[in-house]
Amino acid sequence: MNELFDEVRSALYSAWSRKWLALGVAWAVCLAGWLFVASIPNTYESHAKIFVQLDDMLSKQIGIAGSDMTDIARVRQRLASAATLGQVIESTQLGEGISTPRDMEAAISRLSQDVTVRTEEDNLFEITAKMGRSDLTDSENAKLAQDVVRRMLDIFYEENVTGTRGEVSDAVALLDQQLDARAKELERAEARRTEFEAQHPELIGGSAAISSKLQAARSEMRGVEADLAAAQSALAAITGQLASTPRTLQGVGGGGGSALDQAEAQVAELRARGLKSSHPDMQTALRQVQNLRELGGGAAAPGGMPNPAYSSLVSIRAERQANVQALLARKAALQADISMTMADQVSEPGLAAEAQRIGRDYEVLKNKYDELLQDREEMELRSQVESERSSFRFDVIDAPGISTRPAAPNRPILLLAVMVVGVGAGLGSAIVLTMLKSTFSTSAGLKKSLGLPVIGTISRNVPPSRQAKEDRQLRLFYAGSGALAGLLVVLLGIEFVQVGQVMA
Repeated sequence: MNELFDEVRSALYSAWSRKWLALGVAWAVCLAGWLFVASIPNTYESHAKIFVQLDDMLSKQIGIAGSDMTDIARVRQRLASAATLGQVIESTQLGEGISTPRDMEAAISRLSQDVTVRTEEDNLFEITAKMGRSDLTDSENAKLAQDVVRRMLDIFYEENVTGTRGEVSDAVALLDQQLDARAKELERAEARRTEFEAQHPELIGGSAAISSKLQAARSEMRGVEADLAAAQSALAAITGQLASTPRTLQGVGGGGGSALDQAEAQVAELRARGLKSSHPDMQTALRQVQNLRELGGGAAAPGGMPNPAYSSLVSIRAERQANVQALLARKAALQADISMTMADQVSEPGLAAEAQRIGRDYEVLKNKYDELLQDREEMELRSQVESERSSFRFDVIDAPGISTRPAAPNRPILLLAVMVVGVGAGLGSAIVLTMLKSTFSTSAGLKKSLGLPVIGTISRNVPPSRQAKEDRQLRLFYAGSGALAGLLVVLLGIEFVQVGQVMA
């Protein structure tokens, strides 16, 4: 600790021995630094907070509201877009002296660095503009920053109130044109499909329809074959039963006429009961009468009469034979259809492919037309909503104002920093010069450097005339140091006065 104290004391003594050098360097550094700080133009900021909502509750209810994140990104991009900044430049003092597109691009690039758009909440935006042009006064820079922010708000509002309605109308007109073109294409595709189906009705729907038709025919064939097997089994059963049933009943008196009379009497009785010819009992009785008449009206074998059960079995067998014949005919027709369908599928692959292509083209065009029609209806609805009530909400929370204090640079801090740097440079220069001349300020430093014992030191004896001269020089040094500090105070005072006169 003592060694450090000695080093500090030695350094201060070296600096004090060359105090005029230190003071001169301090003055030179401070003057140069203060001139540089004075040359830096003041930068003034203007802020504005706005609330933007592009879709209201009605838009969301009818399903035409956009995504919140998409709207936020779109608002931020539109606020700081090159088109918006270009309009701001043209309508403010920034546009003075700009005559070529290259100048405009450079001005837009500079302004984009001076303008920031920050999102604070979902739909709350803060716009900040900084202006620090050296060719303008402080009040003009502050006013220009306010004009830039205000003009950005005006342009954004105008584009969203009038521009959104124009965009919707243009979109509806474009969709109408697309719908007309697609309608004509759809009519031509429908005409081609109708003409092809008229020439080749068996290929309606293409190969997929042929496969479906073939599958349906085969499925129906399986059903008919199952019904035919059941009908043939039932016919075989009734034929066996008929073979074991006698035609006549032995030992019963009377001829067939009496049996016919009984059957006719039974029919009369059923009619008296109110039964119609469509009733099953009436149909059985009528078939029995018809069978007895076919047997000769009662010409039965001697000693017996016709067996009614036999006659009934004969009629049932006839019915089942007719059912079997109908199923056989249906099976033959289905086999013919299946054969023809398979022949069409094998022999006409090109036509089947063409039929499928025509149908596919028609469905694609129809789906596209339906989508465009739905989009057009939504856009027309949005256009009506925009006409009756604008969904754009634009509220200025904090209006842009004129700043009375520069945002940058912090000139008082810079002035003090220059003062500190200047004093440090003066002290450092004196210490460095002492070290370069290889002199020692104290005996301890000499002893430490040489490693030899110091026998003694000679004190400095100043005559009175020389002492008076050094006293005057010391007073001048104090006056120079005080003048440097006083100049700093004056500069700080000037800075505060200028800040207060920005609005003057």
